[in-house]
Amino acid sequence: MDDSQLLKGVLDLAVLSVLESGDSYGYEIVTRLREAGHERVGEASVYGTLRRLHNDDHVSSYLEPSDSGPHRKYYSLTTNGRRRRREDAKTWERFVETMSFLLNQEKK
Repeated sequence: MDDSQLLKGVLDLAVLSVLESGDSYGYEIVTRLREAGHERVGEASVYGTLRRLHNDDHVSSYLEPSDSGPHRKYYSLTTNGRRRRREDAKTWERFVETMSFLLNQEKK
C-alpha cells in the first residue's frame, strides 16, 4: 500500500499535531514529519496545507528574524486549530480501531 496516499488524507492532522507542541516554521514542520517516519512528505504539500489551515483560521502566522537568511514565517495553532486537532484525532482513532478490528477478523 502506498503510504503517501494515506498521508494526504491525514496531513492536516499531522501538521496540527506538530504545531501542538509549539510554534514552528514551514521547513521545520517538514523535517519533524520526516523524522517521525513520513520520509516522503513533500515540502509543497506541507506549505499548501499550512496555507489552507491559515485561510481556515486553524493556524496563525508571524515573521521572525533569522540569523541564517531571510525572516522565517512561524505558524501557531489558533483556538479553532486546537479544536480541529482534537476532533480529527478522535476521528483518526476511531478509524484505526475499525481497521484493526477488520484486520484481526481476517485472521480468524
